[in-house]
Amino acid sequence: MVDDQQWLTYWIIYSFITLFELSFWKVLAWLPFWPYMKLVFCMWLVLPIFNGAAYIYEMYIRKYIKLGGFGGSNYTEDQKKILQMISLDARKHVAEYVEKHGWPAFERIIKVAEREAKKP
Repeated sequence: MVDDQQWLTYWIIYSFITLFELSFWKVLAWLPFWPYMKLVFCMWLVLPIFNGAAYIYEMYIRKYIKLGGFGGSNYTEDQKKILQMISLDARKHVAEYVEKHGWPAFERIIKVAEREAKKP
């Protein structure tokens, strides 16, 4: 999911760069360093070392996207926050599990996973 998010964000940002280029080509033609700036920025966006597209998504885009459809549900605010911290695909499966087995069963799974993660 994170990889899909990275690439989707990259292509959206790249599309905006292309629109900017097409709109301001007369001005950009006078800037000899524009192609190099674009290359460096695109490398920052796409290279796994930098993960620039994921950074832009996490810092600027994610807060404007409604995370989850749990507004009218019977989850508490803390439970909604937990559900918002996981990916959309996992969130769907967690919501199904919680509906079937209840929230206490899911909390037991989280505690077991935390204990397993702490083991050396």
